[in-house]
Amino acid sequence: MNDQEQTIVLEAREILGRYLNCNPVLSSWQALLDYCALSVRGEIEAFHVLYLDRKNRIISDECMGLGTVDHVPVYPREIAKRALLLNASALILVHNHPSGDPEPSEADISMTKKVREACDTLGLTLHDHIIVGSGRETSLRGLGVF
Repeated sequence: MNDQEQTIVLEAREILGRYLNCNPVLSSWQALLDYCALSVRGEIEAFHVLYLDRKNRIISDECMGLGTVDHVPVYPREIAKRALLLNASALILVHNHPSGDPEPSEADISMTKKVREACDTLGLTLHDHIIVGSGRETSLRGLGVF
């Protein structure tokens, strides 16, 4: 990506972030997917959590970890702890697959289930886990895996 393209991507992220902070996230699935695709696309795995208020507006989009080309460490305890500190009601997990294939691995599915268990225990809602690939995204909720 050249400097001009990087500038455009950063500006697009900022615009989408402002839009999503003013509007309910879940009322526009496409806007959410666009935001996710822009926020985590890259050559290394990045794991973000979108922390949401009761109206499903983003309180915070936080990068909870950076990894390698095929792995990023994720700690359900830290995700839940941060949700409580932010007074979040719900969250959406988002990470990328630098390979371009957004199909979930067994580790992705297992980790999602652990985060969901932590959320259930604390009265938080885990709306989804979105994996960003090259030109498409996969919803683990849509696949019915959690």
